[in-house]
Amino acid sequence: MILAKTEEEIELLRLNNELVSKTLAEVAKLIRPGVTTLELDKRAEEYIRDNGAKPGFLGYNGYPNTLCTSVNSAVVHGIPKSVALKDGDIVSVDCGTFLHGFYGDSAYTFTIGEVSPEVQRLIKVTRECLELGIDKAVDGLRVGDISNAVQHHAETNGYSVVRELVGHGLGRNMHEKPEVPNYGARGNGPKLVSGMVICIEPMINMGGKGVIQERDGWTIRTADGKPSAHFELAVVIRKNKAERLSTFKYIDEVLKAAN
Repeated sequence: MILAKTEEEIELLRLNNELVSKTLAEVAKLIRPGVTTLELDKRAEEYIRDNGAKPGFLGYNGYPNTLCTSVNSAVVHGIPKSVALKDGDIVSVDCGTFLHGFYGDSAYTFTIGEVSPEVQRLIKVTRECLELGIDKAVDGLRVGDISNAVQHHAETNGYSVVRELVGHGLGRNMHEKPEVPNYGARGNGPKLVSGMVICIEPMINMGGKGVIQERDGWTIRTADGKPSAHFELAVVIRKNKAERLSTFKYIDEVLKAAN
């Protein structure tokens, strides 16, 4: 049973997702060549706790950190390390919060220094996939309409879609029904109803769709070692247009000011 959230619950989800969005902007202020993903993780945890919340990922199913930091060919769930980011890297930073009994969840793929045009294009198309998915997150459509929009745009541009990992409902639990795959057929899957809250998160590979799990038990990497990009926002299903709970505006402001 997939339950729509009450407006009161949506407000608490909004608080969490606003905080997640601002936490990722704090990461954006620090991220550059020479910084370690562990340093980013430390700052994110401090910021979340300073704002009265708890890191949503820390301890979740035994996960050891506040952020997931997935570099280059890592798709998702990369564990922060004391290895410095270097010029030309890309890193998906995924963050969660827990406040007032609800979760927030968002992810953004950052470029480090000068990144090749090919990789920049992968990131651009992946973010477009997210926007196209959100366009379909409206009352009366189905999950498959979101999935198909993401898949069609990725594959039309020559990329592949990860099958093993999906978006999800969000609420009192980090992962709720429905699952929101990034591939599928229009008109299929659970019906979207006003008040449902979901996370849409395209994970798009430059090469093949295959992935492997590393020995750390967490990191998911492309099987062919080619780069992967990942963006995630939480939205509320509404009648004519999805309402965004998390946002990239704070990140975009920081990155624009840095340039």
